[in-house]
Amino acid sequence: MISMFKRFYFQEVTKRLSEPKKFIQVIIGPRQVGKTTLIRQVLDETDIPSIYITADGVPASDSFWLAQQWQNARLQLASVGTAELILVIDEIQKISNWSEVIKTQWDADKLAGVNIKCVLLGSSRLLIQKGLTESLAGRFESIYMGHWSYSEMQNAFGFKPEQFVWFGGYPGASHLITDEERWKNYIIHSLIETTLSKDIFLMEQINKPVLLRNLFELGCVFSGQVLSFNKILGQFQDAGNTTTLSNYLRLLDGAGLLTGLEKYSGGKIVQRSSSPKFQVQNTALFSVLSGLNFNEANSQSEVWGRHVESAIGAHLTASSKAGDFALTYWRDGNFEVDFILEKGNKKVAIEVKTGKSRFTAGMNRFKSLYNPCQLYLVAENGISWEEFLKINPVDLF
Repeated sequence: MISMFKRFYFQEVTKRLSEPKKFIQVIIGPRQVGKTTLIRQVLDETDIPSIYITADGVPASDSFWLAQQWQNARLQLASVGTAELILVIDEIQKISNWSEVIKTQWDADKLAGVNIKCVLLGSSRLLIQKGLTESLAGRFESIYMGHWSYSEMQNAFGFKPEQFVWFGGYPGASHLITDEERWKNYIIHSLIETTLSKDIFLMEQINKPVLLRNLFELGCVFSGQVLSFNKILGQFQDAGNTTTLSNYLRLLDGAGLLTGLEKYSGGKIVQRSSSPKFQVQNTALFSVLSGLNFNEANSQSEVWGRHVESAIGAHLTASSKAGDFALTYWRDGNFEVDFILEKGNKKVAIEVKTGKSRFTAGMNRFKSLYNPCQLYLVAENGISWEEFLKINPVDLF
């Protein structure tokens, strides 16, 4: 079913590869969001000859392997006698010097008039971006593939809104939701542990791995809540300092697990805020660490309200990661607004409440100070959370 369903990225990738060669195409996103499936769908439907390879399992120091694969692509292009060929390299970040090798091969082809269209896929956003900015400036354009939305999970697997809030947007785990213990084990071992071990611990210098794990678990459990780094430090022994926590949160964010939303302040984001608002990027992460099952959480209105707000936050985060807008929260004393979206000189404020509600004092205060172009109340007498999860956040402006 997953291979049959085409995400909306399919059309964009197909369009770019049908154009005359100009840029390296880079597809970035968390693990298990369908990057490999997508590119295979595109390759299956194009008439352009293609080669798909993956660097998964290749020693990080083996940059020669990468150059050799490119040379093999040149030989195949010459042998088939076509005008062009697509070379797809998956998990590119596994090769330590990948960006320099790609630059050398790309520039050599350009000089020789060899028409190899290159597509790079990667699951570690920070490592990919580092290589792109250091070596490939002006040679690439990227597509960020985020976690699956409610609409996608509904169309592909028949998810109901409540199921999406709890089980999240991991397509590979969709068939396991009727056996919640099995689903939980899959999320923990095949997704969380794999992402931590392959995208963070092996690729970055982590001096305090236990602290990073503790930060991840704490951030998931407190998704939707604001905690100061100083308060977090008080929870752990040998915790280091706020700079260490801030860096670890940045790594978790880049791996598609956990985000720390910054505080909005007068039209600019307060960088390295001491009080991030934790936000899981997929609500499955919140659920598996909550200590509850679906029925238990759904029957407790306060608990369920937190899961609904996290689902709204994850929905907004996915769009913000694609570069559609900046996402923050706002707090001034006792006044608070759940989410602030900013695009250019336009601001949108969103408050999430379960049950019936009116605009809060925080919304009214924010409106008087910053005059946002739109105010939205996600509640029974506003936009229902079920309907909000179907909205493209860009349309809120």
